[in-house]
Amino acid sequence: MTGANVEELNGRKPAKPLVGVTGRRGTGAVIGAPLGFQDAPLEMYLSEYATSVQQAGGIAVHLPIDGDAAELVSRLDAVVIAGGEDVDPRRYGEAPGPHTTRIDPLRDEFEIGLVLAAIDAGIPVLGVCRGLQVINVALGGSLVQHLEIGAGESHASYAYPRAHRTHAVDAEPGTVVERLYGTRFRVNSFHHQAVHRLGEGLRASGTADDGVIESIEYRDETVLGVQWHPETFGGDAAFDWLIATAIAIRIHERAAA
Repeated sequence: MTGANVEELNGRKPAKPLVGVTGRRGTGAVIGAPLGFQDAPLEMYLSEYATSVQQAGGIAVHLPIDGDAAELVSRLDAVVIAGGEDVDPRRYGEAPGPHTTRIDPLRDEFEIGLVLAAIDAGIPVLGVCRGLQVINVALGGSLVQHLEIGAGESHASYAYPRAHRTHAVDAEPGTVVERLYGTRFRVNSFHHQAVHRLGEGLRASGTADDGVIESIEYRDETVLGVQWHPETFGGDAAFDWLIATAIAIRIHERAAA
């Protein structure tokens, strides 16, 4: 079932799912704001996430990082945790290292809150790159702080175009990822961190040839984290899964009411 082919309930198609998409915060200087507004807070969102949600059949809304995670989730049907900077290593009991990027504690707090609130509410979550890492840390897992460029699959290389499928991933049998992509498939790769210790209730569902975990799933299959960037492909099964799962959950809830 996809956004273009959904089950009908009582002869009517369910309304399109409302999907919250996270971003990051900067200042007005980034967009060349005039003097006096260059230090004004600015919310920034990469458009391909919202475009992918809408192409899959959802309605995308951007979420401010100083919003109340639980209140927002109560109005949403699904959540996308977007890519971005490193999660604060102190969140999993380590100190920032020499390769740690800029850390945004407010974003960490907000996105971890979104993941936990979404799991509690039973709505689906798709985590992309940093988003996968946020899911893992939110559930008590830890991260590999740095993957060297040129080591293994060279996951941290930015030499390729965004949509170039750099390396292969093997899916674990019986997982969401296997159903979406098959047993072996290729992904793009722009990350210098990865899953180390898995969080509670998570399983590794996809692994690169060098052993780096490329996808994780929650035990009830309502949370999917991918280490690659599916939003760059102009349509991807991960977003179809998100919308289809949100619709299926809504149909089940209405049928049980």
